[in-house]
Amino acid sequence: RRSISSTTSLAATQYLLKYDYIPDVLEKRGPHREGHLDLAKRFIAEGRCLSGGPTGPQNMEVPTGALFIFTDYEAAMAMIASDPYVSHGIVTGHSIEEWNVVVSKDD
Repeated sequence: RRSISSTTSLAATQYLLKYDYIPDVLEKRGPHREGHLDLAKRFIAEGRCLSGGPTGPQNMEVPTGALFIFTDYEAAMAMIASDPYVSHGIVTGHSIEEWNVVVSKDD
């Protein structure tokens, strides 16, 4: 049996970047999608982003936003600063939350 300590390592801290999308995201994202995905893939290749993708209600047809998991705050900020979805108004709001991972599949 494993026990869970009341203290966590800061090395387990990740950053959740949440996007809110415009309602007509599917119609407007086309010209900017490749740049958006290429940027995310670059952060993944650098090991600074673990995953990302659209979010919304169960069985969604149109996403209401997106979620990305970053390993450092600066990478999440750089995503916002460089993402064509942000600069072209596809993203209407965003937030970054610190997430301290206490348990995971590897435990």
